[in-house]
Amino acid sequence: MSVPRHHPRLILASSSVYRKELLSRLRIPFEVEVPAIDETPLAAEAPQQTALRLAREKAGVVARRHPGALVVGSDQVATLDGNQIGKPGTHENALRQLQAMRGRDVIFHTALCLWDGRLPDERAAQTANVQTIVRFRNLPDDELDAYLRLEQPYDCAGSAKNEALGIAILEKIESEDPTALTGLPLIALTSMLRHAGIPFFTR
Repeated sequence: MSVPRHHPRLILASSSVYRKELLSRLRIPFEVEVPAIDETPLAAEAPQQTALRLAREKAGVVARRHPGALVVGSDQVATLDGNQIGKPGTHENALRQLQAMRGRDVIFHTALCLWDGRLPDERAAQTANVQTIVRFRNLPDDELDAYLRLEQPYDCAGSAKNEALGIAILEKIESEDPTALTGLPLIALTSMLRHAGIPFFTR
């Protein structure tokens, strides 16, 4: 299915290969552009507020470079006991994260923004935050270490790729959108795209 030419360009404001793969499932032509913003949480900012702010900033930055386009921005913040869990970056940090989370529930806030460049800025952004609760298995250090060396999920908040081998260290996932945990809530996004006038099924 291809979007008719009179529909606006669709741009994914992200460097994430996971979000690119998810968006490609919708079979709508899109481009990718990296927003390159500062993703540091603000002081006293709640996790869901951080995720929503960054998703909106990512979409807005790219939208201003491409007037009239539809731009998708997304961000994810993981929390344990209310504290934010970032991307580990290294094996050592990832192991510490998994040790802290084993046998525990971790909340992932996946925020989404669809910026419609055809509208004034004050009405351009549709936003949503999809919460996912993930229970990690209570596994010993040697299993956690072996998993990390096999998959090396050092660019993932929570140090596990649920769409790959990381599913084996998870005990339960609760969410209204099964794609949210991977980084792009497609149920929410398809609702936003429909609201923006993008069809999904045409002959």
